Amino acid sequence: MTDSRAYPASASRGSTHVSRRRFLAGAGVAAGAVMLSSMSTSASATPRRALADGDRVPALVIGSGYGGAVAALRLTQAGIPTQIVEMGRSWDTPGADGKIFCGMLNADKRSMWLSNSTDQPVSNFMGFGINKSIDRYVGVLDSERFSGIKVYQGRGVGGGSLVNGGMAVTPKRTWFEEILPSVDSNEMYNTYFPRANTGLGVNNIDQAWFESTPWYQFARTGRKTAQRSGFSTTFVPNVYDFDYMKKEAAGQVTKSGLGGEVIYGNNAGKKSLDKTYLAQAAATGKLTITTLHRVTKVAPASGTGYSVTMEQIDEQGNVIATKVVTADRVFFAAGSVGTSKLLVSMKAQGFLPNLPAQVGEGWGNNGNIMVGRANHMWDATGSQQATIPTMGIDNWADPTAPIFAEIAPLPAGLETYVSLYLAITKNPERARFQFNSGTGKVDLTWTQSQNQTGINMAKKVFDKINQKEGTIYRTDLFGVYKTWGDDFTYHPLGGCVLNKATDNYGRLPGYPGLYVVDGALVPGNTGVNPFVTITALAERNMEKVIATDFV
Repeated sequence: MTDSRAYPASASRGSTHVSRRRFLAGAGVAAGAVMLSSMSTSASATPRRALADGDRVPALVIGSGYGGAVAALRLTQAGIPTQIVEMGRSWDTPGADGKIFCGMLNADKRSMWLSNSTDQPVSNFMGFGINKSIDRYVGVLDSERFSGIKVYQGRGVGGGSLVNGGMAVTPKRTWFEEILPSVDSNEMYNTYFPRANTGLGVNNIDQAWFESTPWYQFARTGRKTAQRSGFSTTFVPNVYDFDYMKKEAAGQVTKSGLGGEVIYGNNAGKKSLDKTYLAQAAATGKLTITTLHRVTKVAPASGTGYSVTMEQIDEQGNVIATKVVTADRVFFAAGSVGTSKLLVSMKAQGFLPNLPAQVGEGWGNNGNIMVGRANHMWDATGSQQATIPTMGIDNWADPTAPIFAEIAPLPAGLETYVSLYLAITKNPERARFQFNSGTGKVDLTWTQSQNQTGINMAKKVFDKINQKEGTIYRTDLFGVYKTWGDDFTYHPLGGCVLNKATDNYGRLPGYPGLYVVDGALVPGNTGVNPFVTITALAERNMEKVIATDFV
């Protein structure tokens, strides 16, 4: 159960002290196998009360995605009462259909964040738009638009873990050392990546089952055509429970990953953060999560700590209250976009004027480019397709076309003969967040033309496959006569880069007690799906911060 008591206004930082030995003991226990009982009780991460105006708390975490979930778990295990403020809702209550989330083929208001229509990455098919009108609601997937790109983000307790494909990939060590040279890679690969994979509940598909099931015919076809052109493929771990999936295929349990569920949430099978890190944090009795609250301001408080202003919203996004609380320490975990926008805004408006000039810099889209190929009729992809990807084309070592491409599903419920790919290219282009004093908002300087380098890399791979197979690109998936899905990203990274905008452990210079713990720390591109890297880096940084700053 969560702690429903307000932290007393008179409390001092002294009451949050924890010894290094006590923290390391807790971390050692947590690094073990995730308990099944914790993983099955997402409701345990539900708040019992919202933060009240005037509250004072020892630790406030803004956001409940990967970095925020790690911070919450390690703080609460160290005995520190912790409050998470989450902009989205807690996804623990079924709708009228008895399900918490809706599927991709029957999207309703639960699908999108405060939007009047769905906004799927594959937006067209056979000349027709496939997005649909919905009621405005605090749905699970946000498509946040900037001038040159839209960024997909998860909204709700669990953040991006609610809406991604679950591909749990550890980056290539040589690339990790290049993008984060200040981080000890021995520690990361010997300690923190394994700890993250354990905490996230990462598992692998039964390869014998993969080879025989109709649900992964699309992946086998993608593998076959790639290998015939000389490209390497690899199986990819995932946080979806593949034992559960095998039961889905056998008709023993309700279908989720085999029922068209993924970008709008999975009702079963997926080990999202509300079932892993956040459930464990809630089990300590030290965690409270305040949902449907949006932080708008962070500034030094009179005396000690930081004043945090937040807006409470209703399920249609209307502001119904404004609150101010004081926190001894604040952990920014609103994601690459959310954290960067907030910090850039606070610096520009003079609330945190001494933040480094590098705040807002180093943002990238992880080289995301999506593309589809039309296969021949003898290379069918299957009318039944699992929504959970398990295989990728690994061409990262090729200096002329460095990409890692998910062989992605296209679960249309019918045979499409389409191979769909989400390519992660080694695109060096970066952008920065800037405060617009005219609008009072934060813009992103990314332009769509910055994707061309990534397109050129992906084109070398898929041109070769098409030439070998005698096939063509599909130009009806991302618009009309549009080959490349180059106007969106699933993997926003950077904006508050480690050891540049922060110190080497995510501390914000000049402001003791302010930390960044999320994907904003990672400079633009991990070469693979990034959430394992974000989680492992948060594990590393939180261990250091708690051991040295809470003494």
